[in-house]
Amino acid sequence: MTVDRRRTPRYPFVAVAELIDEKSATKMEIRVTEISLNGCYFDMVNPLPDGTPIHLKIFFEHEFFEAKGKVVYNQPNIGMGATFEELPAYSVPVETGMVAELIIGNLLSARWPRN
Repeated sequence: MTVDRRRTPRYPFVAVAELIDEKSATKMEIRVTEISLNGCYFDMVNPLPDGTPIHLKIFFEHEFFEAKGKVVYNQPNIGMGATFEELPAYSVPVETGMVAELIIGNLLSARWPRN
């Protein structure tokens, strides 16, 4: 049995991200499929190794936020989870706003499910 060590819940979320592997300076465009206040999950066939430092920009609708972080786990041929370690001051309201919208949407859909 695995223990969930997340500090905050993750929510389903689909967006495009630009990720830079800070060890190799490799830049890639990938898809984010889950997000929380402290991290996110990327779908990718060749995930980076655990502990790899990354710089990312996540684009959603007309906004984006960026952060420095690191890979905390990977699943070969599936994807990887990352934690946000540094968010520039201008990115904090964007990131928290995105997550707040997801939380509100989940609460509303749980309370008033669509038939």
